[in-house]
Amino acid sequence: MTPPEDPEYREDLLARDGTLLRRWDNGAQGVPVVVSNGLGASPTAWPFLHGADCGYHATSWHHRGLGGSSRPDDETRIAVHDHVDDLFTVMDAAGMPRALVVGWSMGVAVAIEAARRAPDRVAGLLVLGGAATGAFRVLPQLAPLPAQVPEGVHRRAAQIGGWLLRVVGPPAAGLINLLPRSMDAGREALGRAGVDPAHLDPTGSAAPMITLAEVAREFARHDWTWFSRLVLAAAEHPTPDDLASVRVPVTVVSGDLDTLAPPADMGALAAALPDARLVRLPGSHFLPLQFPEALAGELAALATRAHL
Repeated sequence: MTPPEDPEYREDLLARDGTLLRRWDNGAQGVPVVVSNGLGASPTAWPFLHGADCGYHATSWHHRGLGGSSRPDDETRIAVHDHVDDLFTVMDAAGMPRALVVGWSMGVAVAIEAARRAPDRVAGLLVLGGAATGAFRVLPQLAPLPAQVPEGVHRRAAQIGGWLLRVVGPPAAGLINLLPRSMDAGREALGRAGVDPAHLDPTGSAAPMITLAEVAREFARHDWTWFSRLVLAAAEHPTPDDLASVRVPVTVVSGDLDTLAPPADMGALAAALPDARLVRLPGSHFLPLQFPEALAGELAALATRAHL
């Protein structure tokens, strides 16, 4: 069996301020989808958006200074509103006047801000593992913080975590690079057999571990000092005071074991949005890798709600 032709491609384009962005496109036909990814994540993390027959025309981009995108000349241009500008630039390049927006982790704040700024362009939101603010409860979780701790303390803990990435990131990347290369060989073997690992049942194959290894290695290549700066800049984004003005259909997906975006925070986000549906999954912060089939189903249901 011959593997299907891969329609995916990447291209470089200029953001509104002249910053070079690396855009990914799955090259498929179907419902338009823009992935506002987790900071530093790659399109590989979304296996159900790959392949010519996936049913979606999906696009995404690498954040400024990561994954082939350049740092801006003005290195302060890394706030959430700058990423929103990049999202619309990518949509324009993909020929999408209107699309579903999928937000993960820090990308949730970007997705929600995009819906607030241009509701005519965002048909619906699927958000997971993040909140309307760019800050996390604890990043990383150094110690459990009780719910009664003031919000300012949680935000300060997130800032400290962002700074610590400069210290813990490089050795973590070294450990990631020790992942067995047999995983890569497994992907090649599946490809020679005409099987796309991204489309396999995640409960019955080696695909999840292969995909996880690929995503982890891409993540490990980042400049951790720059990555830390991006995290800290996102954490400065305040929670919008007019979430009730977001009138597009929204699906909020919460991981029961997510310590960066706890279920209580995700539930509060869903309650603040007028047309939101809350879904809970028994997973961690990395739901795209753990539950691709469930997320694919939620995206299809959202497309129906958005009349796409």
